[in-house]
Formats: sequence, C-alpha cells, structure tokens
Amino acid sequence: MEENQIIEAKKLLQGSKKITIIPHRNPDGDAMGSTLALYHFLKKLNHQPVVISPNEFPDFLAWLPGSADVLIYERDRNATKNSLEQAELIFTLDFNALHRTGEMENVLNTLQAPFVMIDHHQAPDSYAKVTFSNTNYGSTCEMVYDFIEAVSDVNLIDKTIATCIYTGIVTDSGSFKFPKTTGKTHRIVANLIDLGIENTEIHNLLFSNTTYESLQLLGKALQNMRVIKEHKTSYITLTQEELDRFHYKKGDTEGIVNYGLSIKDVIFTAIFIENKDEGIIKISLRSLGDFDVNQLSRDYFNGGGHNNAAGGKSMLSMSETIKQFENVVKNHPNLKF
Repeated sequence: MEENQIIEAKKLLQGSKKITIIPHRNPDGDAMGSTLALYHFLKKLNHQPVVISPNEFPDFLAWLPGSADVLIYERDRNATKNSLEQAELIFTLDFNALHRTGEMENVLNTLQAPFVMIDHHQAPDSYAKVTFSNTNYGSTCEMVYDFIEAVSDVNLIDKTIATCIYTGIVTDSGSFKFPKTTGKTHRIVANLIDLGIENTEIHNLLFSNTTYESLQLLGKALQNMRVIKEHKTSYITLTQEELDRFHYKKGDTEGIVNYGLSIKDVIFTAIFIENKDEGIIKISLRSLGDFDVNQLSRDYFNGGGHNNAAGGKSMLSMSETIKQFENVVKNHPNLKF
C-alpha cells in the first residue's frame, strides 16, 4: 500500500465519523467478510459505521458477526438513501466500479463524501479519493488485514474481526488452492487461528450447510454440462424454470462453475444462469493457467474480474448466448489445440 494513500486514509479516519461500507451487488464471502471486518474495526475506533449491501446476501453467510445489522438497499431504498446521504466517508470493498452496485450507483454518483476503495480486481475506476487496489492479493479480506495494520494497529484485530477476515480468505482462495494463495496468506491465517477463530466450524458453515433442493439443483446443473473437447472447454446452463423447480435461493449456485474445471484436460469453463426478473443471463467464467477470462469477459460479456475468474452478463436469450459463447470458443486463438 502506497505511503501517501495510507497518510490520506489516516487523515480521513480522524475524529468520529458516520461511515458507510458497501460491498458489490450479489455479495460473496469475500465481500461480506471484508465489509463486516472493517465494520467491527471502525467501531473500535469510535466511528459510527453502517454496512449497506445493494441486495440480499446468501443465507450461508447470515451467521457472520454483524450480518444482522446490514442494511439492504433493495429492501428499503428510502432509509438506505438517507443513510448514504448522511455519510461523511464511504468505503467500497471488493469492487472497483460503481456500476457493480446495480441501482445503488445512481445514488452513489450524487454523494459528496469522499470514497475509499479497497479491492483486488483489475482496471479500477477513479471515483475514490483513496484507492488501495492490488491484483496480487487473492482476496479483499487479506487487503483489509493489511489496511488495519497500515492505518492503525494489527493488535486491534480480535476474534470477531478475524472470523470475518478468515471467511473472505477461505472463500476467495478456493480453500487455499487458487494460485494467489501465498505464504503470506497462510501466515495471516495462522495469526487469525491464534486469535481463536473456529476455522473448522467456519468451513462447515460455509461449505457443509446446504439443502436437499440445492443438491438437486447441482445434479441438474451437472446433467446440463457440455464439453467442447477440441477446445478444452466446458459449460453449464441453468434456466429460470430449472431454478424455480428446485426452489432456488440466493447462494445455491455458488461454486457450481468450478465443477467444469474438474474435467481432465479442460482449461476453460462457464456457467450461464437465466434471470428473467432482470432480463439477463448471468455468466461466471473460470480458467486454468494463462487463459485470461477477465479479458474475454470484457470483450464479449459486459464484465470482467481476474485472469482466472470473471463474471459477465448477456441480454440475449439462453440459446443465443450459448451460440455466441460457442462461436467465441471456436474462434479464440488461445483455445486452438
């Protein structure tokens, strides 16, 4: 973290302030873990923080300490808009472009309070007064750990904050298997465990807390999987009808895309999930090695992310989206073998 940015952040944190902390829309473990970790840290500094999520977060994250206090913009636009307008400082975590907050972007663009960005995705926008952006980190939660150490004292991290940070690290690292998991990542996790976090229980709450219906949905997704062997690619589709049939709840499709990379020789996979309410096909892309799904998503699917994990969307029908995807795969220079 650059010294001048740290100095500016310290200035912004002087006194006691009303601070709003915002994750991206459809927040995952890293988004919720980082925002709630920062929330508990700022309370220790005698600030008045509030977390406002653009929309509902998954049930499997509802056990996180402080999650019951999170305000939901789409649930109560007027109250959250008032809270945003009263904020003296705004943190945006785990995203770097305001459109990632959905409808909330319209309100954020009108605010006069300074923004602080903490994020590990590529190509950050320039809306923040203070920007901590570094793609070398595997998670925003790991960045929050370093942010706390830089602007204050790492000893302020207690079991509650540590639990939130661990949640984001373990989810965004794929339980420590993704390439950006470093020795430093493990040293931070060791410190968190020494603070008394229940790491086994956290893992169970995150990954062994499913429902019968969500397992049925997983089974249907795997049935729908297709493989384009000559291009080392796989993909999964889930229609709105299939989601409804298995009583889909937010979070039920989390991680399904990764099954496509478990196939021998496959280096690129995708999942396409229909959302008729929004009129879009939500897309998640994953890859192995040097195949850059971030650039592919930016070029073809109105999205972006990391080299090996990105998201996007399509306004076309499912069949038209799949046709587009297959054409991209068949003509992509790095998928010709």
